Amino acid sequence: MASTSLLKASPVLDKSEWVKGQRVLFRQPSSAAVVLRNRATSLTVRAASSYADELVKTAKTIASPGRGILAMDESNATCGKRLDSIGLENTEANRQAYRTLLVSAPGLGQYISGAILFEETLYQSTTEGKKMVDVLVEQNIVPGIKVDKGLVPLVGSNNESWCQGLDGLSSRTAAYYQQGARFAKWRTVVSIPNGPSALAVKEAAWGLARYAAISQDSGLVPIVEPEILLDGEHDIDRTYEVAEKVWAEVFFYLAQNNVMFEGILLKPSMVTPGAESKDRATPEQVASYTLKLLRNRIPPAFLSGGQSELEATLNLNAMNQAPNPWHVSFSYARALQNTCLKTWGGRAENVNAAQTTLLTRAKANSLAQLGKYTGEGESEEAKEGMFVKGYTY
Repeated sequence: MASTSLLKASPVLDKSEWVKGQRVLFRQPSSAAVVLRNRATSLTVRAASSYADELVKTAKTIASPGRGILAMDESNATCGKRLDSIGLENTEANRQAYRTLLVSAPGLGQYISGAILFEETLYQSTTEGKKMVDVLVEQNIVPGIKVDKGLVPLVGSNNESWCQGLDGLSSRTAAYYQQGARFAKWRTVVSIPNGPSALAVKEAAWGLARYAAISQDSGLVPIVEPEILLDGEHDIDRTYEVAEKVWAEVFFYLAQNNVMFEGILLKPSMVTPGAESKDRATPEQVASYTLKLLRNRIPPAFLSGGQSELEATLNLNAMNQAPNPWHVSFSYARALQNTCLKTWGGRAENVNAAQTTLLTRAKANSLAQLGKYTGEGESEEAKEGMFVKGYTY
């Protein structure tokens, strides 16, 4: 992953000027995500953070070749839904047991460079009494933290939402850094069936920019992630059209807020048709549209967004087989955990088998990140779609 030059705050650029000649970072649509870092840009932005060198080092570590991000930042409520799917009660002990299974999988650090945690997990110990953060660091996995406070209705919009959490964010991120976190996530979403309205796009972009600036000031590398939801019947061209507008807006406000580009990870959703569209896209089409978006609109990272485990991996692999100037990685939740959770089933005797399935998926995406994934030997469970209409977490 190549680095970008510092960004210079003045003068204020027109949005059309801002997107010229840029490069981006990646993320994948849904339970997974891809991470990219930019090689070169002609623009410079002043880094206000005293953590500048550390931010660049952290970003490079997370974007290291053959490794990606394990997103395990589901809220307690969402984690409860996952546990309920295997017949377990939503208790702290059960959440602790499952998270222990994930972070302690032997050799996980060979394929995973960063783990996004929920606040409870950041302060939690494993079932053996060791801090979750310490277990990750021992495997050379960078601990991250979800810092937003969830989505709420956006008044004046077309039944859209906005992400809350800027109030008190500076003190929270400072505390998270002291606890061992070194990067952050802020989940805001854009809905295509509901517009998206200009108000919703601007709110999402401005919120991401403020969060990114505040996080960097506390020493945390921000994942910049305007998630374009898979909900809808729209085709891939409509997704592309919306994504271009959203990313132009995001980078315009990142520049206004003096965010240091070398110290961020961009996590754009893969460009796919809506989950309810009659038109399906091949991995090659998804790769083509997504890379085109990146060439035109600078920094993304990918999110799987309800794709099956196999689809998420195939699409990532296709992008890394196509000529592109970026380091395209992954940041997946369900696309890494789905089969693992089912294998575990809440039974202690299944922990080793569940960890093996987690490592299998992590290795598959590690190979895809290098463009070397073949898809041989995949289970039927890996092919099951995971899209949930109106998904929240």
